[in-house]
Amino acid sequence: MRILLIVIYVILTSAGLILMKKGGNAGKITMGSGEFAFSMSLVSALGFVCYILSFLLFTRIIMMFDNVSYISPICNGIAQACIVIASILFLKEKFSIYTIGGALLIISGVVIMNLKK
Repeated sequence: MRILLIVIYVILTSAGLILMKKGGNAGKITMGSGEFAFSMSLVSALGFVCYILSFLLFTRIIMMFDNVSYISPICNGIAQACIVIASILFLKEKFSIYTIGGALLIISGVVIMNLKK
């Protein structure tokens, strides 16, 4: 169950960021004549919902594990690596040896941090 929740968290957080970026706007707030309005593209709104759901799920995941210092780097490290891959695939971002090296450093750091003593 724990692993499934982590997988869902990673998917939601990655999808949220990619969709918000793909949607192209952070939202528009207007005020006038005593009215308040907020508008956002549908794609950005879907990304926003995914990201909020991922945050709520992350708070549940943290409660399921004994040590925050154990689970937080694992979840965030995996999410960061997935976001790099998704950015390359869906946003057509360019990658270089530095991108690959950075992702490997993140993964290595998570592994080293969580080695049993």
